[in-house]
Amino acid sequence: QSPFVESGGGLVQPGGSLRLSCEASTVTLEYVSVGWFRQSPGKQREGISCVTALSGLAKYADSVKGRFTASRNNAENTVYLQMNSLKPEDTAIYYCAITSTDFTSACVMTAARDDSWGQGTQVTVSS
Repeated sequence: QSPFVESGGGLVQPGGSLRLSCEASTVTLEYVSVGWFRQSPGKQREGISCVTALSGLAKYADSVKGRFTASRNNAENTVYLQMNSLKPEDTAIYYCAITSTDFTSACVMTAARDDSWGQGTQVTVSS
């Protein structure tokens, strides 16, 4: 079972903004790498961003680079995804999950486990 609860989604017009939250009650997010993933109808789930444990180094998929910003608030034990300049193709269910890391211990946009996902939060970009 996923330890995360995603929230903050909604309906927004193209060009608008939303901020998603990923809260955890049984995991200290400062010490794990956490990624944001999304899945549109008929498509595979894709990783779009991640925040590295401790350092907070963030990475982004090309499709969202320059528009989305991932961050972590240790005091709130929450990871955020600020989404600006939203496009209709950003419409999806958004999830967060613990990610794998590379040989430098930086996050990668691949879920550490593929069998434990939360409910996600729906983002719809439409006029």
